[in-house]
Amino acid sequence: MKRNWIGGTFGWLWLLVVLLPIYFVGITAFKSISTYFGSNPVLPSLPVAVENFTAVLEADFGMYLLNSVLVALGTVVPLVLMAFMASYAIVRGARRVFAPVRSIFLLGLAIPVQATIVPIYLLIIQMRMYDSLAALMLPGIAFGLPLSILIIANSLRDVPNELFEAMSIDGCTEWQKMWRLALPMTQPALVTVAVYQALMSWNGFLFPLILTQSPDKRTLPLALWSFQGEYATNVPVVMAAVVLSSIPILVLYAFGRRYLVSGMTAGAGK
Repeated sequence: MKRNWIGGTFGWLWLLVVLLPIYFVGITAFKSISTYFGSNPVLPSLPVAVENFTAVLEADFGMYLLNSVLVALGTVVPLVLMAFMASYAIVRGARRVFAPVRSIFLLGLAIPVQATIVPIYLLIIQMRMYDSLAALMLPGIAFGLPLSILIIANSLRDVPNELFEAMSIDGCTEWQKMWRLALPMTQPALVTVAVYQALMSWNGFLFPLILTQSPDKRTLPLALWSFQGEYATNVPVVMAAVVLSSIPILVLYAFGRRYLVSGMTAGAGK
């Protein structure tokens, strides 16, 4: 087989472009402010400045981390549950009834989030949920449903129909088929949706900016934004905050990465 040298070269160049910012953030987080301005910013230096991380932890980092975790859990858990049940109804239900429903859900993929900011803001105000963590969960669930249903429904179509027929012969109801058969068989897709939507929720900036105002309701992206304004001249401290905020989501990605490709490509051949 002839090797694709051109494609491989561009692949390595792209990897270099991606790794350079990560490398810069990592080495800068461990520099003191005097070392950062007095040495080459691209090269690591000693001694290691642990006080950068101490300053971040003392600036209510734990509260912002807890807010992000609560918002992510409050978004992902009901989202995965609703998307799974809706996908089962679309795939296993009557086509005349649920085929239009699937089209309506998929229409949500074409609606940009930015176009809905004003209506969502007004709805949250009328529901008296402004400046609360719940106000961040509801839009996340709504905008996460279309893609989640697409992924889970494609995975459900890969489940052999004979298995459902066998359970029907045994006297199982549709509810039992859904939880005892469909749920275990679509586990890769469910984990894919959970990891992907957790990433989206964790990195979300627009909704926290618009729908909250109290400092104790800030999530990590919004806290980093305000943190950057407070420590504008102390770049190492800002980079230390970026490193600490990235660790939880990197752990989550490391746990679920093997499911991402299989879940995204489920049903692609049909």
